[in-house]
Amino acid sequence: MLLADVVTTSAEVASTRSRLAKVKALAGLLANAGPGAVEPTVAFLAGAPRQGRTGAGWRTLYDLKATPATEPGLTVERTDEILEELSHTSGKGSTQKRADLLTDLFSAATESEQEFLRRLMTGELRQGALEGVMLDAIAAAAEVPGEAVRRAFMLAGRLTVTAVAALTGGESALSEFKLEVGRPVRPMLASPADSLQSALDELGDVVVEYKMDGARIQVHRNGDDVHIFTRTLREITGSVPELVELVRGLPCQSVVLDGETLALQDDGKPRSFQETMSRFGATNQRELLLHPYFFDCLHLNGVDLLDVPLRERNKALHEAVGTHVIPGGTENADQILADSLAAGHEGVMVKALDSVYAAGRRGKAWQKVKPEHTLDLVVIAVEWGHGRRTGYLSNLHLGARDPDGGPPIMVGKTFKGMTDELLAWQTRELQAIESHRDDYTVYVRPEFVVEIELDGAQVSSRYPGGVALRFARVLRYRPDKDAADADTIDAVRALLPGKG
Repeated sequence: MLLADVVTTSAEVASTRSRLAKVKALAGLLANAGPGAVEPTVAFLAGAPRQGRTGAGWRTLYDLKATPATEPGLTVERTDEILEELSHTSGKGSTQKRADLLTDLFSAATESEQEFLRRLMTGELRQGALEGVMLDAIAAAAEVPGEAVRRAFMLAGRLTVTAVAALTGGESALSEFKLEVGRPVRPMLASPADSLQSALDELGDVVVEYKMDGARIQVHRNGDDVHIFTRTLREITGSVPELVELVRGLPCQSVVLDGETLALQDDGKPRSFQETMSRFGATNQRELLLHPYFFDCLHLNGVDLLDVPLRERNKALHEAVGTHVIPGGTENADQILADSLAAGHEGVMVKALDSVYAAGRRGKAWQKVKPEHTLDLVVIAVEWGHGRRTGYLSNLHLGARDPDGGPPIMVGKTFKGMTDELLAWQTRELQAIESHRDDYTVYVRPEFVVEIELDGAQVSSRYPGGVALRFARVLRYRPDKDAADADTIDAVRALLPGKG
């Protein structure tokens, strides 16, 4: 398949806000992709090479001198081959080899293809082919039920693998994906509740659990073989030896658990989220120990539990982990909320006991109740500070996720809630993902998610979404989330007076 076909489809998808039009364009392209082109085509249209980072930075790509081809001739398959070579190029002489590979690639590309490749390789390709849209397109191209594609994706964890199965083997190939101990599944997500009472009224028979200010983990054990993953399915087993040891000591042979882990103070209250997350990047064990609290069991001793009700999974959970269950209960919800807040946690989760584990979905079966309004938003730019903040990047431009797959929609700015330490970190890290700048502002790739506390929202003509944050302040960055996990513009609009 020609790369030009992908570039044309990308532009078509970016030019419309209609989900149906996006799906139709993507499905048409995928239906005509040869077996070797499916995986890279899906990766390209989802916004990133299947290899991840290729070692070519923004400055390198935009300074590259390569005369564009006059006619399209570069294929998707050849593009993917060169990106694969780039991702494995290291050591002595790698700088020159990388430059030669990039020159070969860009010289074979037309001007529009060159621009597409630059945006693809720097994470700036925002054409609206988000996960949900792409899943619908895969289903349409393969002429299989959408639910079959979504379930396979839940279990495979990768769009590209799911697409290849659907387009080469149809529904029977998709049905072969099973929960596999050792391979992470996409985590089930929660929706915000208007209040504790509204969640109780809506869900009926529920369990109410502490909402801990920790980091999501998914634990897999088969005998002595243990693997631990983050909410983004990144493996951190080597960084958390105390969790591995604890899981090996559980009274079971095989298990898949969903839970939270956090570092505690001497009085048992949680340390800051940043302290917990610092352990995930460690290469050796530190004195700061992590404590796990599990709230779901997806597999136990050879039996998969994804499709059984939560009340049954809870029985398996208590059997598997004993005292390491997250605190909660089925009665006295108000008291559980009060106890959670008193213990230094965020609030509670209210979960329907008859719900199955809908991995990767943000449905209504799980609802989170927090006393303060918070949103996870994407940093899209940042302004240089003044006064005592001169020399630091200070005022964040905040964007909400566009549910139709477009770029983040700006909803406000804030410079409040930042410590000197955070300012220094922010100044260093945001410049590392810079796309361009002017005299006052550094514009960045939409990669960093920041949790914002606010007093609500108000109608505003200043920002393109028609809504602005009120009294926004930074709580923390969320390195455990990416832009696809950010709250949508609809979630911001729901905070408008009269919308609750």
